[in-house]
Order: sequence, then structure tokens, then C-alpha cells
Amino acid sequence: MSNKSPEAFRTISEVSKDLAIPQHVLRFWETKFIQIKPIKRGGGRRYYRPEDVEILKGIKNLLYNDGYTIRGVQKVIKENGTRKILLKSSKVEIKSFTESENQHNDDLLSSGNNYYSMSDEKRKKLMDVLNNLVTLQGNIKQK
Repeated sequence: MSNKSPEAFRTISEVSKDLAIPQHVLRFWETKFIQIKPIKRGGGRRYYRPEDVEILKGIKNLLYNDGYTIRGVQKVIKENGTRKILLKSSKVEIKSFTESENQHNDDLLSSGNNYYSMSDEKRKKLMDVLNNLVTLQGNIKQK
């Protein structure tokens, strides 16, 4: 981050540099995520608030680290709000969104919820598909 105060507004070039994301990607994300609302001054110059930067960090994390698509991140925000993607500014280690979702799913499974249960026949078919994919992956790597 730059030497500015944490509460200071940032230009698109500063945010781009701090997040290692090209400026055109930030402008594109503005069109896809209504939660990103930089203030625009004369000449269309953008100034990002600290909240915008935190949301951008969360979106970047979901897209680049957790493997979400744009539509997937939009769904996460729609279902959970931005609180799920905001990164804490403290140095405390936080779980990624997918890790917390996996923990939630594990809790549901351990509580005896039959929603996630699968018949042995479906499980066998799924395992066959998985084995075929692993075999195909091995064949591709050998070439």
C-alpha cells in the first residue's frame, strides 16, 4: 500500500498497483459488481474509498485464489452480501470463503442431514467418472 492514510481515497492507478490488477480490469469489475462505487470527479477521474478497495480485495481473492467465476462471485454477494468477501485489514489469518463453506457442508453432513446423501449406485457412477478423468489427465501429461 502507499504512504497514504488508511482512510484516504485512492486513485485507480494506486489501487491497480496495490492489488496488482490492471486498471482496465478494475473498470470492468465496476460494470459487473454494483457494490464497487468509486467517486468520479471532473474528467471521469475515479477515487476509490477504503470500502471499495476492501471489496476489490475480496473479489480478487474469490476470482484468483478460490477459482470463482464472475457470475459465481455475483451469486456469493447476492446470497451473503459483501460481508463474506471483505478482507479484514488486521493481520489475523482468515479462512477463505470456500474453506468456511466446506466447513459448513461438513457440519451439515455430520449432523445427519440426508440432503447430501447419495445412493451406492450413484456413488459408483461418480467414482467411475472420477477414475476416467484421472486416467485422461495422466494420458495428457504423458504426451
